[in-house]
Amino acid sequence: MTKSKVVIVGTGFVGMSYAYALVNQGTIEELVLIDVNKDKAEGEAMDLNHGLAFAPRKMTIKAGDYSECKDAGLVVITAGVSQKPGETRIDLLNRNAKIIQSVTKSIMESGFDGIILLASNPVDILTYVAWKESGLPSSRVLGSGTSLDTARLRYEISKYIHIDARNIHAYILGEHGDSEFVCWSKAYVGTKPMLDVIESMKEIEFEDLDHIYIKVRDAAQEIIKKKNSTYYGIGMALVRITNAIFDNENSILPVSVYNDGVYNIDKDLYIGLPAVLNRDGVHHVVNLKLSEDEQEKLSRSAKILKNSLDQMNL
Repeated sequence: MTKSKVVIVGTGFVGMSYAYALVNQGTIEELVLIDVNKDKAEGEAMDLNHGLAFAPRKMTIKAGDYSECKDAGLVVITAGVSQKPGETRIDLLNRNAKIIQSVTKSIMESGFDGIILLASNPVDILTYVAWKESGLPSSRVLGSGTSLDTARLRYEISKYIHIDARNIHAYILGEHGDSEFVCWSKAYVGTKPMLDVIESMKEIEFEDLDHIYIKVRDAAQEIIKKKNSTYYGIGMALVRITNAIFDNENSILPVSVYNDGVYNIDKDLYIGLPAVLNRDGVHHVVNLKLSEDEQEKLSRSAKILKNSLDQMNL
């Protein structure tokens, strides 16, 4: 990547929260916004440009079309539609899959040869759809996966034990959805295993772990109930992934990646797993030694995703 250029497809709440965070963190050199509503994209670009005098670095921000993808290092897809009254989950999946197929086809027709990052939900399934349509190596198509869920987990743990969330190393794995689970056997506070922390601190007990998991799992629904949608957290999670890619960090992040036999679950699907990210995309998936219970939960999560894929008109 000679230039840190990002193209965002979809200027809704998630896309623009990501764009706003990119500008404020000074992550990239060039940002292009694409939307079916061209006026919306142009208005958003104007609004962001008017804040550049206060940004940490010089940036080029504009609205554009799919031809802009040709020399982009990263294209982030946040486009999608919401469920209609009376519509089944599979009907919604098929509608969103058609949108992602169309978007991905347009991206690839530009001559794009970078990395595609999906944030549209259900992210694991739609990342698989984008990968199939793109023809790119699976290492260069990934989804936001359980990155936000993991950030929520670390925040909830930090509230209990009064330790900075950045010093808590724990992952939510599996589907970005109801079957996700906490990998407690590999959770650490600093270098201390979480289970040891429970035995040595009064602030947290074993029973609290279930409460933490439920709060994390149901967080999105709770936010939606209060403010209709969630977007700030995922916007910042997308920036974290972007930094890992453009800065060639080799950082480990829980994202939606293709399982090619690394874990003993159904193959040929995308699912939330810890992966090393750099300028090539997914360098490799980190193979954690899961407990027997965690392995069962991951297998169950994979079966749910595989069942959805099998029911779709792909």
